[in-house]
Amino acid sequence: MFLTISTTGNPERPATDLGFLLHKHPERAQTFSTSHGTAHVLYPEASAERCTAALLLEVDPVALVRRGKGKGRGGAPDSALAQYVNDRPYAASSLLAVALAKVFKTALHGVCQAMPERAAAALPLRVEVPALPARGGAELVRRLFGPLGWDTVDAEPVALDGRFPEWGASRYVRLVLEGELRLADALNHLYVLLPVLDDAKHYWVAPDEVDKLLRAGDGWLAGHPERTLITARYLSRRRGLTREADERLELVRLAEADGLDVDDVDNAVDESTDTEERPVPLAEQRRAAILAALERAEASRVLDLGCGQGQLVQALLKDARFTEVVGVDVSVRALTVAARRLRLERMGERQAARVKLLQGSLAYTDKRLTGYDAAVLSEVIEHLDLPRLPALEYAVFGSARPRTVLVTTPNVEYNVRWESLPAGHVRHSDHRFEWTREEFRGWAASVAERYGYDVGFNPVGPDDPEVGPPTQMAVFTRAQDQDRDRTQARPQERTQDQDRTQDQDRDRAQAQARAKDQKRTPTPTPTTTPTAAKEEQA
Repeated sequence: MFLTISTTGNPERPATDLGFLLHKHPERAQTFSTSHGTAHVLYPEASAERCTAALLLEVDPVALVRRGKGKGRGGAPDSALAQYVNDRPYAASSLLAVALAKVFKTALHGVCQAMPERAAAALPLRVEVPALPARGGAELVRRLFGPLGWDTVDAEPVALDGRFPEWGASRYVRLVLEGELRLADALNHLYVLLPVLDDAKHYWVAPDEVDKLLRAGDGWLAGHPERTLITARYLSRRRGLTREADERLELVRLAEADGLDVDDVDNAVDESTDTEERPVPLAEQRRAAILAALERAEASRVLDLGCGQGQLVQALLKDARFTEVVGVDVSVRALTVAARRLRLERMGERQAARVKLLQGSLAYTDKRLTGYDAAVLSEVIEHLDLPRLPALEYAVFGSARPRTVLVTTPNVEYNVRWESLPAGHVRHSDHRFEWTREEFRGWAASVAERYGYDVGFNPVGPDDPEVGPPTQMAVFTRAQDQDRDRTQARPQERTQDQDRTQDQDRDRAQAQARAKDQKRTPTPTPTTTPTAAKEEQA
């Protein structure tokens, strides 16, 4: 597997500057190890007038079979021709593209500290690939490389067998590209389009391939007339990834057309093109109100108690102010969905260090929840039976004692404004109760008084003058001068360890009582008749 990159020069600007741009010295042959073989960089010619750099990839067929298996999950289909006999070592493919990215990584990014002006300038380049699989023929090769600024795109079909011309051409072409381009642009064209023409990859296409495609296609892919074909083939026709790439590239195209940043175009689309003025869902308004309250409280380490499927945790992680986010829920299934929503398995190391998902019940104290700046109970308390509410109060306000506690719950008075909600029904079948504004304020004031907190109230959603907002939020702030003894407000509910100890003590006492009863019961002697023994026992 082989390709060459050549340039020309003069004594003032020697062609051997190519070695600086590629970060490979022309006087040395260099070797690099790849996952499927060995890559060699050498210079067949190096003079002031002309310099050629060659990349030769020796593919290890055993490693190719062991790693790619030849089929399934993105493996190259041609590898299935036989275990160790196929075209992969001889025809340019994704194997060569990966080697190109590894060996010329710095040049791909257009970085050259020794000659930054040469890296930024266009060079007279000639690229040759002796054997390139082209599913679509020479015409597709010209359609892909032609719009990218190359003056010459020569794709000469390779005959199946020169001795039998009647057999026709194979699907391979000999590719020659000539033109004045930046070296980084030329390398990125090859990195993307070699596997696109082959229409196969030797490795599984993961979601991060979208970022690789957009990074390599920066400046040329968004406006390419064959963009749809390129994204589909590069991403192995995975619909979700292709759709994501197309959407992001369309934003790039719009930004380039208007001379704006992509973020500006994205914000403009959200704000200016949505002319229907659809109402913001109450759940989004609730999350926005919680984030605003946490910002005012200057909280950085936050508990989401009763996190459910992780919507609030996801919103918190998008804000760098929150350095640690812990989601707690009693449902293992909900935590599994939350982990999938957050993509914990694919999350970067730094981001993963900011988040934890814990299984636990809010009716019991938990030492893992102490020491945090804020705790959020969003639409949680109404799911508990009222007799269990004091246990939650102590677990949160008495044991964990965060500096700030946010509690949101439905306002039952607002239910008359829901046209789809029958009269007398709660909003969710699992709600054990729904409070009026007066009931909620009374409960919050009582909790604040018992546990040494100050409390304020904020409406969430449209504040109806007659029935109030759909959601009511209480903001508890721990009063520093009222940090009372936690045991004074201890409810009758006990922790799991105490419940278990109490049960064991009760069982032990009952066993001892039975043993004493057996000792006090008289045993009949042999001289006593059965009838007399029964009368004596009676």
